[in-house]
Amino acid sequence: MRSDGSALSFRRWWRSAGFAWAGVAATYRTQANFRVEVWAGVLALGFALWLRVPLAPILLSCALVLGLELVNTAVEATVDLLSPQPHPAAKLAKDAAAAAVLLASLGALGVALTVLLPALWQRLGA
Repeated sequence: MRSDGSALSFRRWWRSAGFAWAGVAATYRTQANFRVEVWAGVLALGFALWLRVPLAPILLSCALVLGLELVNTAVEATVDLLSPQPHPAAKLAKDAAAAAVLLASLGALGVALTVLLPALWQRLGA
């Protein structure tokens, strides 16, 4: 990989950020689960703002789920490229990456239940 000078170079950082956003955009275009997770995150953040609860747990949960979905997509693409035929190791890699997303999603649901739900009940007077 070519280096464009110092690791502290803004130009280098900006270029790297462009590649990263291209990955986010490509994943959004091609992966239905990622789109669902993005909009679930937007909804959760909207509720958090409306309910005036701490944003940090919601933001971190969203970032974890979306980040792991990006990793899952990268793992699946790499495995498909390197192992076009079914193979037990390829299946394990894909299943493990998907499991990471599932566990993060369950954790995010737990955060929603403990942070958003009590505030929603209070707001609704229930």
